[in-house]
Amino acid sequence: MRAINPWINFNGNAEEAFTFYQSVFGGEFTKVIRFKDLSSAEFPVADNDANKLMYIGLPIGNNNVLISNDVPEFMGRVNESENRSKIYVVTESREEADKIFNGLSTGGDVEGPIGDSPWGTYAGMFRDKYGIEWIVEFDPGVNG
Repeated sequence: MRAINPWINFNGNAEEAFTFYQSVFGGEFTKVIRFKDLSSAEFPVADNDANKLMYIGLPIGNNNVLISNDVPEFMGRVNESENRSKIYVVTESREEADKIFNGLSTGGDVEGPIGDSPWGTYAGMFRDKYGIEWIVEFDPGVNG
């Protein structure tokens, strides 16, 4: 298996969220497709969904891509308070873990502050300001 890439659904603020994620991880978006880009007679797009994102990709590391889209209104809203799957980020150093944890948790709710864990890693958990749950971890036994 080459990679497992998380895909997150948003209620119209995927672009805002991914601009924020880009400010933490860096990099350039691989592809940005809006619903209006696909509008046709066979696939008409409502005006209120035209500028929403059908696809956005942000490379993270060498083989991973964080992917997202906005859910069109006709499909209903995503429950942003539900317990979504967590995105697990494995870092190459404590410093990188701190940078990512502190950046992404800004404005969110920290569930477990970053620090030394009972199982010998350096880890923390939080829900970012967009409702996405993250685990950031550095394992000195693997990388140290």
